[in-house]
Amino acid sequence: MKRLLVIGGARSGKSRYAEERLEALPGRLGYIATAQAHDAEMAARIDLHRGRRGERWETCEAPCDLAEAIARMAGRCDALLVDCLTLWLSNLMLGAHSLVEGREGLIEAVAACPVPIALIGNEVGLGIVPDNALARQFRDEAGLLNQAVAKVVEEVVMVAAGLPLSFKSV
Repeated sequence: MKRLLVIGGARSGKSRYAEERLEALPGRLGYIATAQAHDAEMAARIDLHRGRRGERWETCEAPCDLAEAIARMAGRCDALLVDCLTLWLSNLMLGAHSLVEGREGLIEAVAACPVPIALIGNEVGLGIVPDNALARQFRDEAGLLNQAVAKVVEEVVMVAAGLPLSFKSV
């Protein structure tokens, strides 16, 4: 495994699938978390994810500067997991950051990453068209982000109901 994008819906098993793939590799594993605990429910979700990983994992929180975190963690770990691109996109949008610059910086960091990297992202474009402009922009930007990442990775897997379906394998 070199570069892997894992997409799917909420609670589909994306993170667990990627974690299992990385745990099969030797060495130190880096977990780059993009979530922010703005409420108790999100804090509980973050704790659930933290509790699943063992001592081989080093965690780095990167709610906005994901490209920098990838470069830094790649120098410390033998493989990386980014969880998740969709939350990172939300952070950029709500923080009024440049989406184009963020996406381009991320793509450059993933392409240059010298260690295996798995990136998690939600596929949000399979449902109904949202009823408000912000939600439509988010859906569109998430689709563009997934497409951009899919171009620079060797493997794309969609997970649904805990089952992986390979979309790309080079």
